Amino acid sequence: MSDETNPQTKGGRYLALMSLGALGVVYGDIGTSPLYAFRETFHAGELEVIEANVLGVLSTMLWSLVVVVTLKYLMVVMRADNDGEGGILALTALAAPTSRLGRPSRGSALVLLGLFGTALLYGDGVITPAISVLSAVEGVEVVAPSLEHLVVPIAVVILVALFAVQHRGTTVIGRIFGPVMVVWFVTLGVLGVTHVVQVPSVLRAVEPTRAAAFFVREPAAAFLALGAVFLVVTGAEALYADMGHFGRRPIRIGWFTLVFPALVANYLGQGALLLADPAAIDNPFYRLAPEWLTTPMVVLATAATVIASQALITGAFSLTMQAVQLGYLPKLRIDHTSPREIGQVYIGSVNYALMVGCVALVIAFGSSSNLAAAYGVAVTTTMMITTLLLYKVIRTRRNWPAWPAALMIVAFLVVDLAFFSANIVKIPAGGWVPLVIATVVFTVMVVWRRGRSTLAVQLREHEPLELERFIGSITEHPQLRVPGTAVYLARDIGSAPPALLRNLRANEVIHETVLLVEVRSADEPRVPQAARASVHHLGAGFHQVRLNYGFMEQPDVPAALAAIVIGGFGFDPDDATYFIGRETVILRGRGIRRLPGMLYRILHRNTTGTSAYFQLPPERVLEVGMQLAV
Repeated sequence: MSDETNPQTKGGRYLALMSLGALGVVYGDIGTSPLYAFRETFHAGELEVIEANVLGVLSTMLWSLVVVVTLKYLMVVMRADNDGEGGILALTALAAPTSRLGRPSRGSALVLLGLFGTALLYGDGVITPAISVLSAVEGVEVVAPSLEHLVVPIAVVILVALFAVQHRGTTVIGRIFGPVMVVWFVTLGVLGVTHVVQVPSVLRAVEPTRAAAFFVREPAAAFLALGAVFLVVTGAEALYADMGHFGRRPIRIGWFTLVFPALVANYLGQGALLLADPAAIDNPFYRLAPEWLTTPMVVLATAATVIASQALITGAFSLTMQAVQLGYLPKLRIDHTSPREIGQVYIGSVNYALMVGCVALVIAFGSSSNLAAAYGVAVTTTMMITTLLLYKVIRTRRNWPAWPAALMIVAFLVVDLAFFSANIVKIPAGGWVPLVIATVVFTVMVVWRRGRSTLAVQLREHEPLELERFIGSITEHPQLRVPGTAVYLARDIGSAPPALLRNLRANEVIHETVLLVEVRSADEPRVPQAARASVHHLGAGFHQVRLNYGFMEQPDVPAALAAIVIGGFGFDPDDATYFIGRETVILRGRGIRRLPGMLYRILHRNTTGTSAYFQLPPERVLEVGMQLAV
């Protein structure tokens, strides 16, 4: 989406609707941070609830929102879009184009960096729903302390129900996300302002000198507290990742007109409450509300955290689809849940993996305070990687001069490193969880990519017959031609596909029309229909076809072939037979050197079949097998 054109050309009403939608999807994560961020900051630093500490913590929180969210992400990072799409994989595609992937160059290092950042987001995707739902349900303890033992079971039920309905898609439920989050942010602002009016001295926290004084006065405690202060900006990466759904302008409008003022007001309100009643540190968010409003607040907070969780889950689906299209994950079954909305997909394997992870974390950690120790390590690392990739993009793609680009990136890295260092100390207390998840996902990505590259080389070496030479031999020595169209999916349409050669040797026939089809994934998120296909007529009934898809698109080979209207080319889906290669992977090497091959073979066995991934009609597919070693 070109956010600079679409919302404007479609008018103010469209822009308003897009801004409302952004509230319901983009800001769910950062918008639910007030539930636990203030409380955990004081717990993490073991701070005494006194005026100097309250104002120092508040000032640090407020200026973190300004520097990290407003300046870094909204003003700078979101300008580094890939044809309107954002997210760390889209940024990686800009920093290291596909033509360089897998080669021993600086581009390869950037790709590995981007892949690790991507893997870290899966760790975040497991922790965010768990901590968000737990923190909301813990309001039950405020309403009725005797029900404390029900918090974990209720949170588990909510999470299971949330994941159970994912296959239905977010089209219907998405219509209420925006309005619910409007109510949520307005409530945050009203509750905060109510207490700020009562204790206006809390407004002194707006002065950045309060944050500086806090770190000078208690450097050790402030450093530890910084790891929890980071919780106020944990949704910033989602702003960039979801940019393609809404565009820059609607996201910025939502931030400046409602989200930022509401968050500032609520954090100030919690600070004012603590200045008046230090004992409220046990749960300052729910203590903001009058007693009669606590139960409705628990219900509203639970709805808001479910929405925040939904955004992370949907993001994981989109991220997985991008990784599959770019060749970093095995082919998975991807269901499109909306006929109108691009990008609304459901991936069952990812959904249930996230559900198991979330439920396991809720049961293992038992409270949002315990789980907060695991939160932050993954996101801070991802933010640093985003900053490093950003430098490459603004220098090579946006043509920034070296010195201004370096100064800006260094400034952002100083902030990133401060948060990262403060979160590193959480590793023994639970921060290892997202790192383990990320390491597993990263290993899978690297092994799959390198395994596919190894097999591709073997396929070229196994049957190194050039296509022109093959067609020449067919012309000189005619073979029996049978009616119909044969479609061969090939990685390299410059050579005769192994499936074609094996079929010829086994059956000694060739179809009258032969299409050699290569499906390519482009660096941009979507490819215009006009650029979808290119056809090269080779003679003797042979045609080379290249189909181009963006990394946000699901290939549909039969539909793409049927849509080709290039002169001299006609395709009848009912007259076609699809031939695909079926590789059996065998292992080579000994000892520990076999481990990557073993992992690749497991992944290869469990990948979605080529016919299903490319949406080929199963009754018209023939598989031709061969053995390859890794």
